[in-house]
Amino acid sequence: MQTELERDAPGAVVLLSVNAAGFEAGNADFVVGKTTPLLQDTQAVNAWNLWQVTWRDVVVLDGQGRRRDVFNLTTNDLAVPANFATLKAILLDAR
Repeated sequence: MQTELERDAPGAVVLLSVNAAGFEAGNADFVVGKTTPLLQDTQAVNAWNLWQVTWRDVVVLDGQGRRRDVFNLTTNDLAVPANFATLKAILLDAR
């Protein structure tokens, strides 16, 4: 999706993964072969709690880092073209 977003709105949308605090053990394996940056949440920052994240949420933030929207990938499989299009539209609308 990052490739399509970059094509449609160069530099406007950046995708990042954020791992929950306490789940750092698998980070090295997770990033192998991936291009999406992985950020590690900490107890001090507590982003998952601040953004009210549930597992597999795509949290869309505004320019100040505040939660603007959320799209869950468990209930909205991106293999379904309509779900992919919906998430892409949410991301482009947020820019």
